[in-house]
Order: sequence, then C-alpha cells, then structure tokens
Amino acid sequence: MFRDKAGNLSAGKIVGAAIALILVLILLGGSIVVVEAGQTGVILTFGRVSPVVLQEGIHLKVPFAQKVVTINNRIVKTEVTTEAFSKDLQTVSSVIAVNYHINKSSSADIYKQVGLGYEDVLVMPAINEVLKQVTANYTAQELVSNRGDVSILLDESLNSKLNEYGVMVDDLNIINWDFSEEYINAIEAKQVAEQNLIKTRTEQEQALVIANTEAQKQVIAAQAEADKITLLADATADSNQTIAASLSDMLIRYETLQKWDGQLPKVTSGSDTLIDLGLGQ
Repeated sequence: MFRDKAGNLSAGKIVGAAIALILVLILLGGSIVVVEAGQTGVILTFGRVSPVVLQEGIHLKVPFAQKVVTINNRIVKTEVTTEAFSKDLQTVSSVIAVNYHINKSSSADIYKQVGLGYEDVLVMPAINEVLKQVTANYTAQELVSNRGDVSILLDESLNSKLNEYGVMVDDLNIINWDFSEEYINAIEAKQVAEQNLIKTRTEQEQALVIANTEAQKQVIAAQAEADKITLLADATADSNQTIAASLSDMLIRYETLQKWDGQLPKVTSGSDTLIDLGLGQ
C-alpha cells in the first residue's frame, strides 16, 4: 500500500495503479480472440493477410499489431429471382434456391481477393450468369419436362465456376419456372387442340371398327345366302335327275290316262279326227 508519512494512501499512486490495471486488462483483452463454431479466423498483421487461419476456439494475437476477421463457413441459403431467355426465345422468370458454404482452407484467400462481400461479388453474379447460359440451351417446354436434368446442369456449372474461389455449392433447387402469359395461353390452346384431335381420331377409329364389323356381318350373311342357294340348286338338280331317271314311256302314258277326262279333242286335221294316245300297244 502506498501511504504518506501520516500513513495515508497517496491519491496519485492510487490513480496510477488503476490506470496500470486498466492497461493490463486492455492488453489481455486485445491478446485473446475467440473463434466460434462454424467459423474461421483470418489473421491480419498490420493489414497483411496471413495464409494460416484460426480454427474454432480461443487464440492469442499480438495486441494492436494483429486483427482477426471471422469468416462464416456454415451452409448459407440464398434465393435468386431473375429472368432469362429460352432456346425458343421465350422469357423465363426463375426462382432458384442455392445452399453454399465457404471452404475453411480458402477463408484467407477469399477474404484477400473479395473481402466479406463474397455473396454479392461472387455468388449472386455467378448464379445469374450460369442460369442464363443453361436456360438458353433448352426450349421452354424442355425446361418444364426436363426440370431435373436442368437442375443438375445448373449445379455442376455453378460449382465449376465458384469452386476455384473456395465457394462450394451444396444444393441447388429450381423453386419455380414462370413464363409469359402469351406463352401459357398458347400452350393451353395447343393442349386443347391436341385433345380434340385425339378425340376426333378416337371417334373415327371407333366408327371405322363399327363399319368394318357391319361389313363383315354382311359378307358373312351374303356368303351364307349364297351357300344356301347353292345347296338348294344342287338338291333340285339331284331331284330332277332322279325324276328324269325314273321316267319311262309306260309311266308317261299312264300319267296321261290318269289325267284324261274321257273327252276326245275336237280338232280336225286332214282326214283323221282322232289323236293317237299311244294306246295301240
């Protein structure tokens, strides 16, 4: 304790001790840095970026000479809404969700080259550029029907563009494709026309089947009638042949007498008045 001759503390010495204590605390506070989980610390020594980064935990640094800037290495989600043109020159409004993170080993480089605004400087422009490039390779209808393939191509192209800076794309999703009202109306009209065409073709095919069925029925009926006539003609011919074969002169004369009424025809021809009935034998 600092006391005067009377045993009392000197006010000046008390103030000096307090100042010294504050300076010590400031030095200690300036020498300790805490890097939180999911982050890395980029060391700046008089503004110069050190290639070695600090991992999560408590670290010491040189007070006043060194500064530590923390980089977030957690997965970050961002959404981009932009317009592009398809291969058939249709305007495509797209909403893309991208999950990305900064590679820990690249924290110092990305801070040195870009700073903390890497999302605005690197990520967003890259998404817009890649989206326009990929969209231009597909027609509007292909963008809808091949949505999964387009998403994969966007992911690969975006990684190819950003990985060199240490930005890693973890996931990419196409939230929405939206087209102009004129194009949507044209698609709806085309679908209606196609449905009507399919309906007409179906009706025509059904009518053709019915007509073919009726024609086949008529052919079968005509064939049956022809077969019937043929059988009847054959039967009649056989009957006539049988009858013809059974006829004789005596039978014919007998049938003639059976049908004669006993009256001689009164016909004069020359000197004879009788008709020979063939009864002389």
